[in-house]
Amino acid sequence: AAAASGPGFAAGKAAADRAAAQAPAGNLRARLTSFVGRERDIERIRQDLAEARLVTLVGLGGAGKTRLSQEAAEGAGETAPDGVWLAELAPVDTPEAVPEAVLTAVGARETVLRGAGAEELRAVSDRHDDPVARLAEHCARRRMLLILDNCEHVVDAAARLADELLARCPGLTVLATSREPLGVPGEVLHPVEPLPEPAALRLLADRGAAARPGFRVEDDPEACAEICRRLDGLPLAIELAAARLRMLTPRQIADRLDDRFRLLTSGSRTVLPRQQTLRAVVDWSWDLLDDDERDVLCRLSVFAGGCDLAAAEAVCGPAAFDALASLVDKSLVVAEPSDGGAMRYRLLETVAEYAAERLDETGRRHEAERAHLTYYRELARTAEPLLRGTGQRAAIALLQREYENLRTALRRAVAARDAQEALCLVLSLGWYWQMRDLRLEARSWSAEVMALGPDPFAGPAVPAEPVWQRVTDAPPPYNGEVLAEAWRGAHLIHLACMDTELDAWQRPEAQHKLRIIAETYRPGMPQTCRPPGAAWFFAVLLTGDMERVRTIFDASVRTCREHPGFEWELAMSLSTRANLTANRIDWAGDATRDADESLEIFERLGDAWGAAEALSARGEAYERRGEFGLAAADYERAIARAERLGARAQVAVLTARLGAALLEAGRHERGEALLREVVRKQERTQNEALPAALLFLAGWLAITDRTEESRALLHRLREECRVSTFPLFDGFILIAESWVDTVEGRHREALKKAAQALERAREQLARSFVPQMSALCLLLAASALAGADGGVRARDAARCLGAGLAQLPPGHVPNFQERAVREHVERAVRAALTDEEFAAARAEGAGLSLEEAAALVRTAP
Repeated sequence: AAAASGPGFAAGKAAADRAAAQAPAGNLRARLTSFVGRERDIERIRQDLAEARLVTLVGLGGAGKTRLSQEAAEGAGETAPDGVWLAELAPVDTPEAVPEAVLTAVGARETVLRGAGAEELRAVSDRHDDPVARLAEHCARRRMLLILDNCEHVVDAAARLADELLARCPGLTVLATSREPLGVPGEVLHPVEPLPEPAALRLLADRGAAARPGFRVEDDPEACAEICRRLDGLPLAIELAAARLRMLTPRQIADRLDDRFRLLTSGSRTVLPRQQTLRAVVDWSWDLLDDDERDVLCRLSVFAGGCDLAAAEAVCGPAAFDALASLVDKSLVVAEPSDGGAMRYRLLETVAEYAAERLDETGRRHEAERAHLTYYRELARTAEPLLRGTGQRAAIALLQREYENLRTALRRAVAARDAQEALCLVLSLGWYWQMRDLRLEARSWSAEVMALGPDPFAGPAVPAEPVWQRVTDAPPPYNGEVLAEAWRGAHLIHLACMDTELDAWQRPEAQHKLRIIAETYRPGMPQTCRPPGAAWFFAVLLTGDMERVRTIFDASVRTCREHPGFEWELAMSLSTRANLTANRIDWAGDATRDADESLEIFERLGDAWGAAEALSARGEAYERRGEFGLAAADYERAIARAERLGARAQVAVLTARLGAALLEAGRHERGEALLREVVRKQERTQNEALPAALLFLAGWLAITDRTEESRALLHRLREECRVSTFPLFDGFILIAESWVDTVEGRHREALKKAAQALERAREQLARSFVPQMSALCLLLAASALAGADGGVRARDAARCLGAGLAQLPPGHVPNFQERAVREHVERAVRAALTDEEFAAARAEGAGLSLEEAAALVRTAP
């Protein structure tokens, strides 16, 4: 104490203070490259530094923590008048060397004095051999910011040093960077996330232009966005990719990112070796893990889209819980709350690829993938029944959240030719695909699984035995008739999702298979009352036997009423029967009763999706009877239920139907607006929402003399919606095009299209579903004939009018287009014929058969 207060010591201290005053405060070096993005991070870090004394930036290697810390620290002058001091711990080999490294960084490692007082100061120094004590003495009388950079490999030593210094130096603030928290009381953590896409693209543009003058991300925005996305927005990885622009285009780089560790190796020569390549960056983190952490990290790579804790424990084993916590702390696993409220864990793509390589090295990939497959097969199997009741919304959310994992499990089962696991997954997901309108998914996966086993419908039809058990009531293996029904179920899922490829079933071999399927079951068998067996009726429908379809559902309804436990199946059978019969005026009353009962059951069971379908079926039945206000009300109620489930495809279809019903009900402005909304929001689609909206809107525009826009919509319908796969739609498009031609005075073109539409209307499916379609075609032909050749074909037009009206089913309620066509025909024909001539020609046409009327249209010049 005496020596520390002697005159020699005072003189030495004064000299040291003068030297310090003349030197710049701190040791931050000027940066050589621009800093991109992170504006909000910088603002938040500076705010944290003003309020807390220890702030730690945590994040994966290559996330840009070091650069961010320095950019944020530069604005800390007011809170650190004695400077910002950077202590780089990356080169430190041992924990013991941490205090000495920091001493050197802050310029206090040794003090050399000459002249009076030197001996006294040397004596004091000898008593302060402890570098922590010397650091504390140096920092205690200063207000400064100390950056402890790259603490992860010496985290315990860095934490102890920070704790000691903060306790002894009231003017000191510490900003640390690490891949895991220091764990010091009072520590404020600031996660350094990957760059969002706009900032990542700016970084790629900046570094790319430096590597290759003239480079612009705008020249290939898609490839540049893919690079940034697949590199997880990690600044170091993006900078390494930018360096490759000297020899590769952005597209070439993007296409080679599956081998990113070999590609991204051109880092700066002036940085540490572990920062020069992408592999070295991740290797550094890997080397800091223990055996359990490495094993769990490897196994996490088999997941797709992340996982929850239960899945991680099932696949990664008993070490998962503790290892996950550590891996999250070390920034190798990202933990985020899911929509369901629980935490979800995922790997960045770069880490996932690295961990997958390490998993291959262990030889445990098959074990991990088998555990993953088993877990997600059971998740799908046990969630499937929950799709039909009060747990429906939660089950949909669960399957949606885990869908990438489910697809991955299914892909692995197919690749391994594990037919039973693949069957169980497809059958468990079949109803989810139906509800979410994932027809292409259902078609693709069911076809893949069908290829793994025998065709259960090959050869002569053998009636299936009644199967009361739902195939997915138990996990595989399956045996006997349950296995046979499982194979049939896969084929029926495929059949049910082919409704947009109906022309494929017109080939002779396809028709043969349909007949075999149609004869395999008997109406009323229990497996035909529930999915996927219920899809059997599609085979009967596609063979054109509409009466048998009605028989099938009559039998299904009876079977469901007779057997307990089939309440949901009863509601679904009633709803499907209502859907099928709603388009027939002679069955519309039955459809309404079925829909009423179905709706009551679904609402009692808490099945919102089924309730929406029942309301839709009842709405269609109301439309067929001309009760358009009631139809619109049902569609609006159905939309509300579908929206609660997030069923966007179902909402789009219902909105198109609501728009058409409102047009019929006279609420033209809102009806047109809704149809335009569907057209604007829906792109290429798997369901009928966009085609229906385009068709309804085009028809309405033509009726209201906006033929140019109407024709443009019909052109879009043909171009985008692949209408050849909607056979009935092709007929309706021809009808709409014929009317547009008529309004524009193109009578010959209109007549030709009416004749083509009439051929469509005479096909089996059209006669079964829309018997009024042939009548409308004849009315359009009459309209074209009435205007052709200056009215000289007026008598033929009257005959076509009579034939068309005679083809209408009893009780038919015409829609707005039919009313407009009929008014146009009568007005044009009556202008050319006397009342007697008109009545006679119309009566003559009414006596023609459909074939005779069609011949009249075909032979018209």
